[in-house]
Amino acid sequence: MVVVAVVLGVAMHQGPRWLRVVARVVVEFFRGTSLVVQLFFLFYVLPNLTGLGSLGGTWTAILALGLNYGAYGAEVVRGSLNAVPAGQWETATALSMPWATKMRRIIWPQAWALMLPGFNNLMVMLVKGTAVVGLVLLNDLTFESEQVRREVGTWPAFLAALLIYFVIAWVVSLALRGLEARAQRRLGLGDFEVRKARQDADKVMAGAAADDQDGR
Repeated sequence: MVVVAVVLGVAMHQGPRWLRVVARVVVEFFRGTSLVVQLFFLFYVLPNLTGLGSLGGTWTAILALGLNYGAYGAEVVRGSLNAVPAGQWETATALSMPWATKMRRIIWPQAWALMLPGFNNLMVMLVKGTAVVGLVLLNDLTFESEQVRREVGTWPAFLAALLIYFVIAWVVSLALRGLEARAQRRLGLGDFEVRKARQDADKVMAGAAADDQDGR
């Protein structure tokens, strides 16, 4: 998810016009279609269209979840790059820095601190989104909970699954909040920039939630 988000986000912000158009089409396609449909397409339809063998449940889930949530993450990356002050871009250009050096030394550290709140939300959603991978015959936590339910009852099995999902999401969120605080301290970002980054992240997540409801 992070790799897809970074590649598409940078392409939309920094790429030539044709690459921006391609990246935008990919982002809108995966944001505008249901994750469940994407899973079924990759698992059942793609092998028939290409004549290749099945990807298997694990790789299908990795690709579908990565592309779907990566498309939302691309907007977080693009917005964070756009939020880096124009003076930073102009100064790096005036110093004749190569593009890779400019991104690595000047732009990306600032953008990274701004995009972490959005990635925090996305990672939590990604953890919860794995509950649908049982549709492509992958034995995930939800599938195992259904098996256990037959032995111990409905509420103990799904209460345990609920708590496990919560703990995983909580640990992921704590880790990313730690990275966020560290990055912001190193850059000396003020409260205004942090609040704006979180507001932008909330807008992206609101769109993701709305699209998810539409898809279901």
